[in-house]
Amino acid sequence: MNRRHLLKTLASSLALPLWADGAEWRSLFDGSTLKGWKSTAKSPHSKASGHQTAGNWRVEERTIFGSQDTPGNGGLLITEEQFGEFEVSLETNNDFGPDSGIFMRCTEDGRAYQCLIDYHEGGTIGGILGEGIWKRRGVRNYTFGKSPDVITLNDNPEHPCPVLPESWKSFWRIGEWNEVRARITDDPPTITTWVNGVQIMQHTEPASVHPAKGHIGLQVHGGDKFVGIVRYRNIRIRSL
Repeated sequence: MNRRHLLKTLASSLALPLWADGAEWRSLFDGSTLKGWKSTAKSPHSKASGHQTAGNWRVEERTIFGSQDTPGNGGLLITEEQFGEFEVSLETNNDFGPDSGIFMRCTEDGRAYQCLIDYHEGGTIGGILGEGIWKRRGVRNYTFGKSPDVITLNDNPEHPCPVLPESWKSFWRIGEWNEVRARITDDPPTITTWVNGVQIMQHTEPASVHPAKGHIGLQVHGGDKFVGIVRYRNIRIRSL
């Protein structure tokens, strides 16, 4: 093997993630029932019901539907199983209006690292938030306008938005299914997100401030501002 070929081989191997071998995807949703999932009314999103109910979660057409159960009352749907280092993928076709997200290492009272699925004016998809962990706004690189075909880029020198506003209409399929994927590794954690296969954001926490293992959760936000239905299907995970 000549030196040039050796260097090329080494570079290729270093570019592969450490979990590339043996990391198999498995389904978290059977398409018919909420087996393996449970709702929790312990988060602030269920405050309107006095933490008695956690939103309306149901299965229709091989899809998980979520909405507020009474005006202003949302909640979380979380896996019964807990996970540490993993990658999770799903398809979403939410109404433009609800505030939602993928919760990672989630506690039953809703503290988690969140891949934002804030599909509303002023929201973003693929941004990262420490829900109940941070006392600051989440990190993002774009924001929705009054309709889902309009985005404004945010100043984020470390992770600029990879999709230009003029390309967003063809990149994001309005009214159709889009894939959102998130990965969390290590402690302090590094969180990476993708939308339709394109990496949107990556963030590394400076310190360990949250349990290194927890549930995966889906959110219906409480309050009267974010109203509508969220829809999720083809939910998969692979442990890293």
